[in-house]
Amino acid sequence: MDSTNVPKPSSDDQDNPDGIASFIKGLDANKYATKKTISQGLLDIALLTANASQLKYILQVGTRHEFYTLMLTLIIISIILQVVQAALNILLGSMWNINNKQDHEGANWMNNLICIMNIVVVAIDIIIGMFEMKNEDHV
Repeated sequence: MDSTNVPKPSSDDQDNPDGIASFIKGLDANKYATKKTISQGLLDIALLTANASQLKYILQVGTRHEFYTLMLTLIIISIILQVVQAALNILLGSMWNINNKQDHEGANWMNNLICIMNIVVVAIDIIIGMFEMKNEDHV
């Protein structure tokens, strides 16, 4: 292995304990928030796909499922909340720039609302998972 291409730490890096702080100052919070929102959106797509699959299953089984009405209601509520949450994420990413101080309050409020909705969706999906006992006769 050739060690001539390995960068060596400079004396400035070793003598400057604020080197990390200057690196962090160089990060763009708005880009980070945008990437976080996109990642959350991709996870939401996976959850929406799972709910669509559960909806298909419950509609195929029909009233033979012991908890048909409950499951159908919870799955539809979960899907609606996920669509609203996706719309709010789009608004969050396009309306506010968190590098501007005047946008902090609105972006923080919207982010908190999205987090609350996310917790509700997860709670609903946990309940759906508890009642979704696939019987081999129905599959």
